[in-house]
Amino acid sequence: MKKLFYLSFILIMMIFAGCQEGAKKVNYPVTEKVQQIDNYFGTDVQDPYRWLEDDNSEKTEAWVQAQNIVTEAYLSEIPYREKIQEKLTKMWDYPKYGLPYREGKYYFFSKNDGLQNQSVLYIQEGLDGEPRVILDPNTLSEDGTVAYTGSSVSHDGKYLAYKIARGGSDWNEIYIKDIETGELLDDHIEWVKFSGISWRGDGFFYSAYDAPVEGEELSDKNEFHKVYYHKIGTSQADDKLIYENKDYPLRNYYVGTTEDEKYLILYEVESTSGNALYFKDLDKKNSKFIMIAEGFENDYGIIDNIGDKFLMATNFEAPKKRVVLVDSKNPSKENWKTILPEKDEVLTSTSLAGGMLVAEYMKDANSKTEIYTIDGKYQHDLELPTLGTLAGFSSKPEDNIAFYGFTSFTYPTTIFKYNIRENKSEVFRQPEIDFNGDEFNVEQVFYESKDGMRVPMFIVHKKGIKMDGNNPTLLYGYGGFDISVTPDFSISRLIFLENGGIFAIANIRGGGEYGEEWHKAGTKLQKQNVFDDFIAAAEYLIDKKYTSSDKLGIMGGSNGGLLVGACMTQRPELFKVALPFVGVMDMLRYHKFTIGWAWASDYGTSEDDSTMFNYLLGYSPLHNIEQGVSYPATLAFTADHDDRVVPAHTFKFMATLQEKNDGPNPVLIRIETKAGHGAGKPTSKRIEEATDMWSFVFYNLGVSPEF
Repeated sequence: MKKLFYLSFILIMMIFAGCQEGAKKVNYPVTEKVQQIDNYFGTDVQDPYRWLEDDNSEKTEAWVQAQNIVTEAYLSEIPYREKIQEKLTKMWDYPKYGLPYREGKYYFFSKNDGLQNQSVLYIQEGLDGEPRVILDPNTLSEDGTVAYTGSSVSHDGKYLAYKIARGGSDWNEIYIKDIETGELLDDHIEWVKFSGISWRGDGFFYSAYDAPVEGEELSDKNEFHKVYYHKIGTSQADDKLIYENKDYPLRNYYVGTTEDEKYLILYEVESTSGNALYFKDLDKKNSKFIMIAEGFENDYGIIDNIGDKFLMATNFEAPKKRVVLVDSKNPSKENWKTILPEKDEVLTSTSLAGGMLVAEYMKDANSKTEIYTIDGKYQHDLELPTLGTLAGFSSKPEDNIAFYGFTSFTYPTTIFKYNIRENKSEVFRQPEIDFNGDEFNVEQVFYESKDGMRVPMFIVHKKGIKMDGNNPTLLYGYGGFDISVTPDFSISRLIFLENGGIFAIANIRGGGEYGEEWHKAGTKLQKQNVFDDFIAAAEYLIDKKYTSSDKLGIMGGSNGGLLVGACMTQRPELFKVALPFVGVMDMLRYHKFTIGWAWASDYGTSEDDSTMFNYLLGYSPLHNIEQGVSYPATLAFTADHDDRVVPAHTFKFMATLQEKNDGPNPVLIRIETKAGHGAGKPTSKRIEEATDMWSFVFYNLGVSPEF
């Protein structure tokens, strides 16, 4: 009854608000304000919508329902919304394949027939075998909200251990299947998060937390990550604790085994970059973990072992990374032997295949792949179809055959079969899409940011459009956590491009496009560089007559949602549309929820010192919305099961924006149910979300799309 009361109350207030003099076209729910003041280093900060942080309250649930009613009412009035959904559904309906990989005598691959909510995992004996379904996640829930999130096959090909997530949460469960019989075993492991599955003998290692307090699963701070070993056929209660650190609750521990299962590799992290690294000899009973590198200033990652030595990629004394050989008997840094020295390009990925070392580099946000011998002698380049992105590389160290994916803005993701010794590639799986890439133009430009830094940007549009400053344009960015934004193909994006839209990606600081120095230049007390780079990209597009402020939208998700929130509050007049997805909007409290504390290496926290507090307060999107300002047309996206960036960020940001915005543009929030940060979202929900996004973009940029 309380829930109904709260919802009814809010709806009545909406109607009342609509009767007020000067009411806007969209009548928003009147969000209750509370007296909440926090003091940081002598500065009082109000947080009147603090109650929206409680994702379990009936009052919050009623607010969510009321907001969704308003948003749905607005979107339903857009005349071509239904046609957009029909078009997207038709475009989406083609087979999509994942990279094949081998374990034992079997090959595994994922496939989505087109509109299946979740991709299905297949198995076949050898490359010429008949595929059969080994796991169909679509049978696990009627609405597709139970997602397959990863798997690992025992090296003998006997067992498949796989993870699922419910409703988009980061919480995972592990199940095991007998591959030969297809039988689902009784083994069931819960409260797994940020974990792989690493086999050793008749069991595997994984990472998990203690069970959270009931009702706080999606918001409570994640503490005391632990590593366990599970033996097939036993209960989770009997799993052996392999590693924990009671002195540091806010650190995570990930493990992996080498291909020969001789060594267990332990990664210790306290943020999203930088780690300590240890190994343990599993062939020696009661062996201890031995440190290879201390944390947390640099990154260290084991590629594999060669006998008793480790091939390792690191940015220690090499901001763009190098590969070294580490002797397990003498693992200290002074004994490391450089195999691949640092180059001008960023080393992004390395693997062993066919007795060779495959090194993927990135040059100006484009992939470049080179093949070396194990001791570092260059052999040849892997020739890629065009400028774009190597989307995964799959092979066993001893196999001469590998598979890789390739994608670009006008090149649908295609899987190639690659003979390493002969350096020959052939198409293995190519999507059948009604799309002609020759009709579009892709260019990469370089522009100057506020401080003179040279920043790259990709621009994609249909050939022949007139550069008169009147083209609808969508600018995307991320700018954080050493994550690079590279060319990719999007079926959803085509509907915008085919209607004369221009799509641009700015490779701003904070990402990894030029190595660790580029990343660090967009963190903590230099975070404003990220926003300046993005704003400069927008100004470039306007100055060069690609578009104008009345035709320009901006878009980003997660840390990119923070980017959109900061830029639209710093320069509201520069943009017509803003699309923040699952954004980090409250920079003073982000570290108090779930895994937020791990982002402090990029952001700093409001509790560090007064300098860091004042810097965060200076750009925090929530705290920089001003009364009486006309903000861009905003459609913010979040989800009720997002336990990465909790929805309270977007709830509080949009409640404040609705309160203070003083312009004609709508400021709406779209709250997805039974969904999370984005991973594992069913196809049906992805199409619905894309429909609403493009409907909002076209409508507010003044475009009447043709189909």
